[in-house]
Amino acid sequence: MAVKASWLGFLLLVSLWGLSAPALLLRRLREHIQNFQESSNIHPGFVLGHGPGAIPKQGWLEQPLDPFNATDRRIFLQRYWVNDQHRTGQDAPVFLHIGGEGSLGPGSVMTGHPAALAPAWGALVISLEHRFYGLSMPAGGLDVTLLHYLSSRHALADVASAHRALSGLLNVSSSSPWICFGGSYAGSLATWTRLKFPHLVFAAVASSAPLNAVVDFSAYNQVVARSLTQVTIGGSLECLAAASAAFAEVERLLRAGLASQAVLREELGACGSLDLIEDQAELLGALQALVGGTVQYDGQAGAPLGVRQLCGLLLRTWGNRNHSTPYLGLRRAVQRVLRSMGQKCLSSSRAETVAQLRNTEPQVSGVGDRQWLYQTCTEFGFYVTCEGLQCPFSQLPALPFQLDLCEQVFGLSPSSVAQAVAQTNSYYGGQSPGATQVMFVNGDTDPWHVLSVTQDLGPSEPALLIPSASHCFDMAPMRPSDSPSLRLGRQKIFQQLQVWLKDIRRARTDEI
Repeated sequence: MAVKASWLGFLLLVSLWGLSAPALLLRRLREHIQNFQESSNIHPGFVLGHGPGAIPKQGWLEQPLDPFNATDRRIFLQRYWVNDQHRTGQDAPVFLHIGGEGSLGPGSVMTGHPAALAPAWGALVISLEHRFYGLSMPAGGLDVTLLHYLSSRHALADVASAHRALSGLLNVSSSSPWICFGGSYAGSLATWTRLKFPHLVFAAVASSAPLNAVVDFSAYNQVVARSLTQVTIGGSLECLAAASAAFAEVERLLRAGLASQAVLREELGACGSLDLIEDQAELLGALQALVGGTVQYDGQAGAPLGVRQLCGLLLRTWGNRNHSTPYLGLRRAVQRVLRSMGQKCLSSSRAETVAQLRNTEPQVSGVGDRQWLYQTCTEFGFYVTCEGLQCPFSQLPALPFQLDLCEQVFGLSPSSVAQAVAQTNSYYGGQSPGATQVMFVNGDTDPWHVLSVTQDLGPSEPALLIPSASHCFDMAPMRPSDSPSLRLGRQKIFQQLQVWLKDIRRARTDEI
């Protein structure tokens, strides 16, 4: 239990900070939901470690820091988890849950869809933590000279190396089919693992995978706005109008002078002054991320708010004689999120955000915030903007403001970011990756689905778009309250795996 305790202590340390930049708020929200779901679904009798009957088991692999340079002897320890309680033999399938931009705990092999599917096929379930995240940290901290070895390509090399090492350590037969699972960025990694190593990986299920890298992700808020009108999840046209009115009021108060700014600071949880335009942009970006995160994780266990609850707050008594307004509803939403996540601030000053991201010490750098910023600056972009006239929120923070973080923290120019994003799409193929036996799963309320694959690319590249489902919802632990469309979606994933695994069994029979 010592490893889990230290991991939770690490998360507790960062929870004392404010929720500064928009992307950081979304990351905190994701970690909060993940931790809630894992702690709620791991049986209290499970024991961590390697003792008799211990489930799940934690292990460490020695991995080369630079897998592309045979003369570089530096290594790091990469964490993995194993759940073998359903395994039926040496040649049973292996379900590999690939980690993304965050820590992986024991729940990565005990809860969620891969673990739920394992009994049907007697599968061995393994999860592999991404290099530079969680406890899989190379020695030397997070200096930019070391972050040079943090990329999706390095992560894929780690998967290939882990495949070889774990096959030996866990006595996995060479005939065992490996199927990769991943959600969000890790869903892209699952796709690319199948693309680059088809001889190692038999198939992949990619959930909410943003395969197309973009610098300006303006489509994110377009989907957020559309989802706020979706009646099936509690939205309406009135709700969208109320959200727009609330943001307009925030901007009006920011322009009204120091007294109004002081009120906003108190009411909306801004740590620091709001007299500088960059600090105002931090606050407005955090508010957008709060609304966007509500849509992104709508309906999921552990989410502080859902669309139905947010719309209820924004529309409560709007126009009635007690003069409640959408701004007051937004304020209540902020308070609920901060209270739920144990945060003291919604936003910090821009200077504090930059200082936090420049810190190279892993234990005080946030939950992978510096690392993920580096990956967005050198591979993916994904900067959420609201600059279009039809966007219902504030046009701050604008794209240059967000790109400036790459310059201030890593010395990377906007042109280098754009070039890196183009190279990523060229290397992997964007939304046409060309990988066979990959199932792309998305929810239509998830803002990230527009960067994924939502229509079949071919007979062995099926796409599933689940109505009214949010980000990676298919991978979450099953609940009685799950919608019929989500249940059906999971059933279709099961059926697709059944087809692929039947094909491999048929091929083995024919060989005999």
